[in-house]
Amino acid sequence: MKTRIEHDLLGERDVSGYAGIHTARARENFTLSAERVPGPLIHALGEVKKACASANMELNYLDASTGAAIVQACEDVAKGLFDDEFDLDALQGGAGTSTNMCANEVIANRALALLGKEPGEYGVIHPLHHVNLHQSTNDVYPTALKVAGIRLVRELSAAAAELQNQLQKKEKEFDGIPTMGRTEWVDAVPITLGRQFSSFAEAISRDRWRTFKCEERLRVVNLGGTAVGNGLTAPRDYIFLAAEKLRQQTRLGLSRAENLMDATANADSFVEVSGMMKALSCNLIKVCRDLRLLHMTGEIRLPSLQAGSSIMPGKVNPVLLESVIQVGIKAKANDMIIADCAAMGTQQINEFMPLIATVFIETLLILKNACTALAAHVAEITADAEKCRSLMIDTPALMTAFLPLVGYEGATELVKKYMAQTELTIHDFLCLELGWETVDKILSPENLTALGHR
Repeated sequence: MKTRIEHDLLGERDVSGYAGIHTARARENFTLSAERVPGPLIHALGEVKKACASANMELNYLDASTGAAIVQACEDVAKGLFDDEFDLDALQGGAGTSTNMCANEVIANRALALLGKEPGEYGVIHPLHHVNLHQSTNDVYPTALKVAGIRLVRELSAAAAELQNQLQKKEKEFDGIPTMGRTEWVDAVPITLGRQFSSFAEAISRDRWRTFKCEERLRVVNLGGTAVGNGLTAPRDYIFLAAEKLRQQTRLGLSRAENLMDATANADSFVEVSGMMKALSCNLIKVCRDLRLLHMTGEIRLPSLQAGSSIMPGKVNPVLLESVIQVGIKAKANDMIIADCAAMGTQQINEFMPLIATVFIETLLILKNACTALAAHVAEITADAEKCRSLMIDTPALMTAFLPLVGYEGATELVKKYMAQTELTIHDFLCLELGWETVDKILSPENLTALGHR
């Protein structure tokens, strides 16, 4: 596009493309990181702007021609057609003002193009007078983040459900394989491999439910509150209609906050959802660490994905599990960032909303991807029943399973007697002492999976 001159409070400068002078200044001012404004936030911002324009049209604050062009331009932004225009550093000051101003400019100039006008003909459609009509960064930006968050939460919940499903399949597949349970990295009591996987599945099932329910924490939006939540500069009929338009448009069950000042000033809802994501992160790390250990002992075999070393031929590492562990660590760190940012908001707004948005969206995306990748990985895990049995029958810890039969003192004496010889495994020794039938019954999968001894 041709270069044009635009002006603002600070003067004039040349710009090109759909983004204007406010975006150009943001690109110059914020060159701190490699992080860009997240795509899901941009797309949700297009949806929020569309709802605002639709409300203004219906109430005759925008004429039909102008409003229709703006609505179409908002839809184009929501579809991701102009993501490249939002090439802004995510770590921007101003509570997200630069992102909002970029959206206003891109939408205005796209609407002008739809009307056959040149970019910058703001006498026809103005970024602030028309696109940003009755809005503020402080209400559209957090609202857009909640819209993006709900959509990502739904995707994450579905990914967690699939991971739970794959773990439950392995629970059933491995339930007839006795092996050794461990505490503090030491053999403890016999269990079945299936029960080990059941504990993984149950943990992820709680995460799936938490994730599904945390959508409720994001449904209350402050759209219509404008700058500080008292609705100043927006007419009352618009304040009520804008949130309703967004709810109808997105079908997300959104509702306008009863206390718009509270919803504008406080970001604790993001902290709460992030806390639930931290719980999922902890469980993913725990599951992956345990799977690595089971792979190392040979009880299970992980899918081989790639050569593991540049110097050790034949080495294959559990790389997928390690990548998921790193996702969990990153998400936990993001949770701390979100909490700190929410605590540092000042009076009527939170100045650090851009950082909240960046890491909040990142957490939801990487956890969704991690669950999806781990589910596919778990589906290909196989078990080595003979290895499981060999580990179980050759450890003195096996004696714990016989406590109901011989008592603690009796078991201690048997262990001493076993340790005094070197020819037999603990399993064969017990068979000679207690009888093969008794030992097989006590170590059967049915007995090991029963609740309480029989």
